[in-house]
Amino acid sequence: MKLNYYQDTDSLYIDLSSGKSVESREISEGVVLDYDKKGNLVGIDIDNASKKLDFSELKILHMPAEVYIRN
Repeated sequence: MKLNYYQDTDSLYIDLSSGKSVESREISEGVVLDYDKKGNLVGIDIDNASKKLDFSELKILHMPAEVYIRN
């Protein structure tokens, strides 16, 4: 899983898998879910992310994974 924030467009894209998106559905204003050809959720796109989310803190709890931080 990858969190990608694009400051120039104030959008956050959450890659849930490496699958290719073939269908998108807007579930609320500026929030789009992307699905692969089997109907699996592969990504979430959030427009105006800084107005919808609190970026001051990111907590990762009970995840069986390592965390890599890149700037």
